[in-house]
Amino acid sequence: MNRIVEYTCIVCPAGCLLRAEVEGDRFVKVDGAGCQKGVEYAKQEFSDPRRMVFTVVRVRNGELPTVSVKTSKPIPKSNVSNLMRMLASIELEAPVEIGEVVVSDAYGAEVIATRRVSRREPD
Repeated sequence: MNRIVEYTCIVCPAGCLLRAEVEGDRFVKVDGAGCQKGVEYAKQEFSDPRRMVFTVVRVRNGELPTVSVKTSKPIPKSNVSNLMRMLASIELEAPVEIGEVVVSDAYGAEVIATRRVSRREPD
């Protein structure tokens, strides 16, 4: 018995409504994709959904209280909540540099700083 799983493609701004036909745990076909990237997106979403993670991490003695960070590549969607909890428990010491690795192995990706936070000058 085949079933239809619907996704909204996020590869480009078109936001195609994808209808993936699946049989058990096997991907059969996809309708509604405006391009091949949409088909690949539907296959990935069905078999192994992944997400980029963008958030902030606390900074001690910084000119700013937090620094923005992101994963170097998408991680399994099922691990996003765990990573967010891990990052909420981290506090970096200023200065923090752009590209600095905050976590070296976060479910197969690195978590890197996306901006610089200088050390706060003492009062």
